[in-house]
Amino acid sequence: MTAVDQRPGPTGHAEAPHKAPAGLAVWVRDLLMGMRFAVGSGREGWTRTLLTAVGVGLGVALLLGASSVPSLLGNRSERSNARNIEIEEQTPKPSDSSFLVHRVGSQFRGESVDGVLLRPDGSHPTLPPGVDKMPGPGEAVVSPSLKKLLDSPDGKLLHDRLPYRVVGTIGQAGLIGPAEHYYYAGSDQLSLKDNGTNRVSKYGWKIPTPGMDPVLMVLILIGCVVLLMPVAIFIATAVRFGGERRDRRLAALRLVGADNHMARRIAAGEALLGSLFGLVVGAGLFLFGRQFIGAVDISSLNAFPTDLSPVPALAVLILLAVPASAVVVTLLALRGIAIEPLGVVRSAVPRRRRLWWRLPIPVVGLALLAAFGTVDKKTGSVNTYAIAGGAALTLLGLTMLLPWLVEAVVARFKGGPVPWQLAARRLQLSSSSAARAVSGITVAVAGAIALQMLFFAVGEDFTKATGQDTSRAQMQVMLPARDGATTRKMIDEFEHTQGVSGVIATIGARVSSPGPERGEGGYPLNTSVTVGTCETLQELSRPGRCKDGDVFEIKGSGPDAFVDEDLPKIVRPGAQVLLNGFDDDGKMVGPPRRWTLPRTIRPVQGRPDPAGEHATGLYATMGAVDIKKLDDPTARAMVRLDPSVPDAAEHARNTAARFDVTANVFQLMDTADDRRFVSVRNGLLIASVATMTLIAASMLVTTLEQLRERRRLLSVLVAFGTRRGTLAWSVLWQTAVPMTLGLALAVAGGLGLGRVLLGLADKTGVAWSVVWPLPLFGAALILLVTLLSMPPLWRMMRADGLRTE
Repeated sequence: MTAVDQRPGPTGHAEAPHKAPAGLAVWVRDLLMGMRFAVGSGREGWTRTLLTAVGVGLGVALLLGASSVPSLLGNRSERSNARNIEIEEQTPKPSDSSFLVHRVGSQFRGESVDGVLLRPDGSHPTLPPGVDKMPGPGEAVVSPSLKKLLDSPDGKLLHDRLPYRVVGTIGQAGLIGPAEHYYYAGSDQLSLKDNGTNRVSKYGWKIPTPGMDPVLMVLILIGCVVLLMPVAIFIATAVRFGGERRDRRLAALRLVGADNHMARRIAAGEALLGSLFGLVVGAGLFLFGRQFIGAVDISSLNAFPTDLSPVPALAVLILLAVPASAVVVTLLALRGIAIEPLGVVRSAVPRRRRLWWRLPIPVVGLALLAAFGTVDKKTGSVNTYAIAGGAALTLLGLTMLLPWLVEAVVARFKGGPVPWQLAARRLQLSSSSAARAVSGITVAVAGAIALQMLFFAVGEDFTKATGQDTSRAQMQVMLPARDGATTRKMIDEFEHTQGVSGVIATIGARVSSPGPERGEGGYPLNTSVTVGTCETLQELSRPGRCKDGDVFEIKGSGPDAFVDEDLPKIVRPGAQVLLNGFDDDGKMVGPPRRWTLPRTIRPVQGRPDPAGEHATGLYATMGAVDIKKLDDPTARAMVRLDPSVPDAAEHARNTAARFDVTANVFQLMDTADDRRFVSVRNGLLIASVATMTLIAASMLVTTLEQLRERRRLLSVLVAFGTRRGTLAWSVLWQTAVPMTLGLALAVAGGLGLGRVLLGLADKTGVAWSVVWPLPLFGAALILLVTLLSMPPLWRMMRADGLRTE
């Protein structure tokens, strides 16, 4: 029964009875009392609270980072849309704010270097975002990262390609990320006649975003679960630091009159204070760590520190969920413990863990995935709740199975060397802390195995063959061929460029029929003409004999070959064709420029060039046609690079830029990856690095907390003559046993989860090459943390560990 205070008051009359607090007031009172105990129990209490704060803080920092991903992607997208240039269907008339624009792109040692050439029509052109002044001819404003590169010794080679005088830098509003190499340059040579040059008057255009591929959505869902589950597990582990010493304090509270429920609420108050401090530590670590996010650049994926801002709703959820989870986890941990005035049941032989309720958890998770985790590739629909929930249940089930597995295995350990016996006995007495220490890495490795299996299996769906042949050429250059002399000079310059071992060069244009026949749109019948050498012709067809002055008719090859219906109507031996161009109304531009075809035109079978393109129409050697008379010709060079020459590709790009700054240079590739797939893969890679860093730090904190709990026991053993080396080996064995069992469970669980996910993506087979490195990495991480804990262990085995407060 509850005692009621009825002592007489100052007047001699009995005061009104004071009711003891009830309901919520009891919880508040006991939680506050626990918080006071956490900071008022001397150095021991502060140490325990700080360790909990650090452990929770590491998890909170990563959760805040994860909650900032939507803001990060949104901010990058907004800046990208703000600087996009919308090309209007009807070219606007020149005005005081309009300007000519031409996008240029390049690469430098594997990094993109993109820019925009500008030529204002008036005195007040619209300025790009992040730019205060329009650059004049020969001037450029560049991103800070590009300026740093140009000013460095490595940037001299790039400066030859960008011969502009830098007059300013682009602000954050005009850059997608701080590591982006971007520039705006002024040019007085731009003209609407140049292919790719347009007149615009404003910036800002939101590029339509296609729907997300359902398989990519599954990858993102599983990635989020895999990355966040270890964080949640570690936070739950951190709030249980100091469990054994806490139980002894609670026993003392029972001795002075507290009941079991009050003792548990007080314990929850201690954990609550540690979690609140953890929120502060986590926010500090997040704010400190985001200052360095600009230095992270993986495949051009980088961001400014201000981009990493938590979504308000998610931040509030973290602030409420972490303290609440600390209270709930503590109450659940104490639910099976009877705290008595003279001790706790933990000192007796604990009841063996049961398998019957643990095993169904991962089984239900896998069943939920298999039965309801639908992925419809036709409609693009994905059952997100079933997939995320099934994966979370599966990984959670592994954490539930691990303590049972460790207990079941160590119970059979008998005999062996002294370090082994010490480790085995410690694990037999209390295997919970050892299982908790490796539960995070177990979940991380299991999830990573499943994720990598899915990545490897679906990777081929997002990697397509380009049809290009990099064994014949590695680079393609396209630029306007204003006259034949320039084209011949370009070919000669490429042939003498450092690192270039060969050039396959052509000049492309159109020829048309001089007759009255008209095709679609009212234009004369026309076909393409390609001009080059006999050596180049060998790369486009199989001509047989060839000498300068010959003309060939190239026919497409293969079932999907393009059929030029106008070609047989135009190309006849001895016939004349027009080299003139035609305007939008189908009228010929300039006086007729006729070319009489030779009577020895031979048909040849075409074949793909190194760029994977098929030439059709006429092929004329250099001596067969006057290049100066061609209308709007385009020069095309496929360049062979010498792999033994450093920066051969950069020298070739510089040669192209010397001829024309608007030259398009493409790196030939045998395969091309889907950009969204690459973005998802890179994003998960960055998040994985952050998660693994957290796991390593959290494991170190957990190990130090466990050693601190056993400091007095270690000091006693040393005082009785136990060698320190023996104790160190026993600590290593205490880590190695649960580590081995956890990684074995991770491999089994990861394979099971991976197979179900492969079924969702209609894939089969297991790529063992992506499975075995992950357990090895997890083992290496655990061993590294254990080795880092050796110096603190050595200090804890000193005699001063026998002192008490």
